[in-house]
Amino acid sequence: MKVLPFKIPKPKNEALIYQEDRERIFYGQLHQHQEIQISLVVKGSGSFIVADTINEYKENDILVIGGYVPHVFKSDSHKSDESIMCSLFFKKDAFGRHFFELTDMAETKEFFKGSEYGLKVLSKKQKITKQFNKLSHQNKIERVATLLKIINLISTAETTPLSSFVYKKKYTDDEGKRMNDVFKYAMEKFYEPITLEEIADKAHMNKNSFCRYFKKRTNKTFFQFLIEIRIENACKLINSNPDLSISMISEQCGFRTIANFNRKFKEIKGVTPTDYRRQR
Repeated sequence: MKVLPFKIPKPKNEALIYQEDRERIFYGQLHQHQEIQISLVVKGSGSFIVADTINEYKENDILVIGGYVPHVFKSDSHKSDESIMCSLFFKKDAFGRHFFELTDMAETKEFFKGSEYGLKVLSKKQKITKQFNKLSHQNKIERVATLLKIINLISTAETTPLSSFVYKKKYTDDEGKRMNDVFKYAMEKFYEPITLEEIADKAHMNKNSFCRYFKKRTNKTFFQFLIEIRIENACKLINSNPDLSISMISEQCGFRTIANFNRKFKEIKGVTPTDYRRQR
């Protein structure tokens, strides 16, 4: 299977696809597809990258990923023996080129605008989950109606963006494989020292070319991105291991000094690791 673009299996003339993924781990390759994706995480947890940003996902999360936005999920396989996700896939023009531009659909404007950077839904989750739970036994017409209800609920819910920058060009297969190799290596080896030479070699590029290449596609340096991965993993350790000291978490997440860890954590999360733990 090609890394990018990833095509959603869809019979001809079908506007909406409902899909249930039941795997030990979710599809762990960087991919993008032209359809907008709305997903409910039924079971499982882990990390996922949307465009330029690493996020954490967990059970009951509701996520929206826009068309052609590159993303990859990495399940925490040691926490659960199964990952389950229910998803709806559709294109904005699936029901007619101007359907969502009708006056009746004016309230969906913010949904589509937000989907371009990805969204995590923070409120009305119980109501949206109730709609998702209907999909498995609905016919195609009923599913379209349910999709519109879900979009309406998300449009009026509190949400937070999943990324801050999206590379506007579609990745070629070669670009997709290269970025996938870089992301995968960083997500698997974040706790180790990673040199520029090492990661550039993974991309089969020299150091200068790699730095320009990565910055153009993510709007940040590789080491900024790596620090974000380390901080997200530190957050998971803080949440799941209340007896583990902050200094041990710092070390396990690849920071050489506790001072640097505290500084970077506060830059990204707005609070120190200790205060973050108190707020849990």
